Amino acid sequence: MALSCYQPETLRALNKVLPAPMEIEIAKIFVALLVLVNPLGAIPIFISLTPHATHEERQKIAKTTAVAVVVVLVLFALVGEKLISFLGISIGSFQVGGGLLVMLIAIALMNAKPGPTKTTKAEREEAGTKTNIAVVPMAIPLMTGPGTISTVIIYASTSQSWVQIVYLLISCVLVAITCYGALVLASPLSRLLGQTGINIVNRVMGMLLAAVSVEIIVDGIYRLFPQLTR
Repeated sequence: MALSCYQPETLRALNKVLPAPMEIEIAKIFVALLVLVNPLGAIPIFISLTPHATHEERQKIAKTTAVAVVVVLVLFALVGEKLISFLGISIGSFQVGGGLLVMLIAIALMNAKPGPTKTTKAEREEAGTKTNIAVVPMAIPLMTGPGTISTVIIYASTSQSWVQIVYLLISCVLVAITCYGALVLASPLSRLLGQTGINIVNRVMGMLLAAVSVEIIVDGIYRLFPQLTR
């Protein structure tokens, strides 16, 4: 029987039961996390913090940063839901709060400004005096700040099966690999795109992120107020 024969309520129920194809699910999570991590936006800071580093040294820093990124993302994907449950925070409340935070980051990206959860000027100046900048500030908080962590926890807490958790973990690994590639190629990418090119990419990514944040907020509102109908 064709799906058009079903009532809207039945179709919504089927959409919940039948998961999206693996590639689409992973791509959706990957894009959302990649926009939040924003490795292209981290390139100018990475270059400024490693002015005298050789290619091999930058490659080593990039590898350490990527490992730190995947560790943080996977850790919060696995224990984030338990953490907010321990604090007595409902998933709906966390979704609305996290969605608003993600929206602020999206607005900052569209205005080509540093996000409100990224590093401050004082933190960057302090990082310039450190011998190892891979974990702090590159991985934390520049790439995996509160917005990224909140989104990972939201995706993990709204997963309906272990398969969706696996999709999330795969996406986290792919994001870390992308970060490694972007940092290793930081100088060529910076010369190719320039600051204007990076700003254009950031604005496009900000638009995508704004759409993701609205989805998170709306889903959180429906969880808080189940009497509302979609």
